[in-house]
Amino acid sequence: MFDKNIKIRAIIAISVMLIALFYLTPSLTESLPGFWKNNLPTDKIHLGLDLQGGMHLVLEVETEKAVENATERISNDLKEVLMKKKVRFRNLDRTEGTTIMIELRDSESRGQFERILEEDFPTLEIKSSEIIEGQERIFLKIESKQAETIKKFAVDQSLETIRNRVDQFGVSEPEIIPQGKDRILIQLPGVKDPQRAINLIGKTALLEFKLLDEEHSVDDALRGTMPPGSIVLYGYKIDPDTQRRKKVPYLLKKKTLLTGDALEDAKVRIGNRFGEPYVGLKFDSQGARDFDRITAQNVNKRLAIVLDEVVHSAPVIQERISGGQAQITGTFTMEEARDLAIVLRAGALPAPVIILEQRTVGPSLGQDSIDKGLLSIIVGSILVILFMVAYYKLSGFIANLALIMNIVIIMGALAAFKATLTLPGIAEIVLTIGMAVDANVLIFERIREEARLGKSPNAAIDSGYAKALLTIVDANITTLIAALVLFQFGTGPVKGFAVTLSIGIISSMFTAIFVTRIVYDYFVWHRKIKMISI
Repeated sequence: MFDKNIKIRAIIAISVMLIALFYLTPSLTESLPGFWKNNLPTDKIHLGLDLQGGMHLVLEVETEKAVENATERISNDLKEVLMKKKVRFRNLDRTEGTTIMIELRDSESRGQFERILEEDFPTLEIKSSEIIEGQERIFLKIESKQAETIKKFAVDQSLETIRNRVDQFGVSEPEIIPQGKDRILIQLPGVKDPQRAINLIGKTALLEFKLLDEEHSVDDALRGTMPPGSIVLYGYKIDPDTQRRKKVPYLLKKKTLLTGDALEDAKVRIGNRFGEPYVGLKFDSQGARDFDRITAQNVNKRLAIVLDEVVHSAPVIQERISGGQAQITGTFTMEEARDLAIVLRAGALPAPVIILEQRTVGPSLGQDSIDKGLLSIIVGSILVILFMVAYYKLSGFIANLALIMNIVIIMGALAAFKATLTLPGIAEIVLTIGMAVDANVLIFERIREEARLGKSPNAAIDSGYAKALLTIVDANITTLIAALVLFQFGTGPVKGFAVTLSIGIISSMFTAIFVTRIVYDYFVWHRKIKMISI
């Protein structure tokens, strides 16, 4: 019987309310006691980009560049395999875009070459071939299916790399999600330095170790006489007279001896001599062995440390370096060194990214949105409360108590689940205010109909709740399904709206059906009322 479990239901309702207030308290006050800060949750309701301010970015991953990089790696591997298996060829290079061109010396080499392709490079296919001055020239490309796989992997890896960088950057509740085939949406609430964030996110961070070409002149290379297998890259140094940074050209061997893929960790260190920050590198086990071998084979030669095709330093290898440790020095500020360490730890982007859209939302605009949102909740609540009391009398007062409890539960649930409150989320709370009393309106009208038929208060309440329940549940479940679809396919603020809507639906059903019935049952069974004020 209902009258026998009123206490149990009241305990459940009060417990839910206390739990909601427990999680909501850190958002309501800054002065929490020490034991609370040390042992209990202190998370506040997270504000979205449109409320807190911050950055909105849409990036495009240059997936075609990822295919070009893969083609370059495959061409180098193919060259090594052909030389190892003593297949005679004249030239092998990646030409424009994603095409590899190889010149074979004779028909016998062609047969060997095709066998190697079939056995070791199944993702390569012959695009075309031609005979020029008795030499066969073959053009290769990566199969289209494999190219699409590389592009998809580039987007997925870029997403993960950017997420790792943002996490280490210290942004609370970032939104980083894919859009379409090659785009990434990034929302960074509370970011104070937009340019630093852009530099951190967009840096390719391709770390390479290359030997300097000390056998040829860099000046001759700059005049156009480039030695085969060498390239010119630039670094920077401070002019001791003017204290300005100036560009310095370096002639490097094109071959990369070691890359950042072998890195295990990167940390900011402080130099003993001048107190300048530098980035200390630690390689994984394979990288440590490779670095040991490279330094052992090239003692007294200069090894350039190149990041995104910029030479940061080119020290002389004085002796064999074991232990897998290295360092990147330069004219870094502490912030620049820290950001460089972050991007190296998070890994290199597999392809460059382009910023297609950039918006910065100022905190003043966010605070204005919060103020207007809170005003809308307050005004909406007051109007609904006044209407319910005027139209449904004491029953309206019961509905208003449930409404206030509903709002507290919603805010407490947002804090407990660490959900993000956005401007559409505030709009949803205003919507929930109407939806919450809407269920009570259906129940009250049913109770009125039953009371007009001459039924007792208990019978009218039982019948009113029973007949309205199916309609309320049906309406709320269909709305909940729509909210789940919005959450699945929406992005950013739409997702925040869906989360708040889902919490609001569940909470409003609990307060409108469960909580109000407790109050009615109390007055019917314990206060023995003879008439319902409705």
